[in-house]
Amino acid sequence: MTKIEPLGAVRERVTSELRQQIIAGGLLPGDRLVERELAERFGVSRVPVREAIRALVAEGFVHFETPRRTVVRRLTPTDVKELFELREALEVYAAGLAAARATPRDLAEVRELIDRAAAATEAGDAEAITDVNSRLHDRIVAMAGNSLLTAALEPVAGRLRWMTRRNEEWPQLLVEHRELYEAIASGDPDRARAHALTHVRTNYRSTVRHLFGEEAAPYPPGEAAAP
Repeated sequence: MTKIEPLGAVRERVTSELRQQIIAGGLLPGDRLVERELAERFGVSRVPVREAIRALVAEGFVHFETPRRTVVRRLTPTDVKELFELREALEVYAAGLAAARATPRDLAEVRELIDRAAAATEAGDAEAITDVNSRLHDRIVAMAGNSLLTAALEPVAGRLRWMTRRNEEWPQLLVEHRELYEAIASGDPDRARAHALTHVRTNYRSTVRHLFGEEAAPYPPGEAAAP
């Protein structure tokens, strides 16, 4: 007997696969999402596809250009700035808490992630690099031991991954993550916050540069550009 997949599970599967395609660049900004075509591609009815699209609208990945036309969202400099301002506020704070609260087991898990990031960087595996680096940041936030902090970042985690996927300065990212790990492992919250702030701002400039060009990223988020 063929097992019937619950509608909720189908919706989550379609949502996850579409989200990953957007993050990885299989679906590009401006690409149209057509319910009928997607239903045929995934071998499902149009109902879970429609619900998946609505979920991705809520997450900020796609939007309705018209009531009948849904496209992958085109990121703007303001989108990037606002998200990195949030990163600066929350991830820098998380790094300080992590330095004060990390256990030897926590630190060993971060070291393992950095080793995996190094191997992916050596191989030039963009998908693996994005995945491991996202897990690394998630782990640091978890090490902070503040469930509200984790919950505050969760709604934008996918969009941050989408944006930072555009940054291909992988060896530099690896260096920064190693330095951030050493700062957290030192147990000095001030040192950890300083390295986290530098990392977020460097990543901001790199991301904006890759998305919009060199002239679009002269300053970190939250500060006015020099006259």
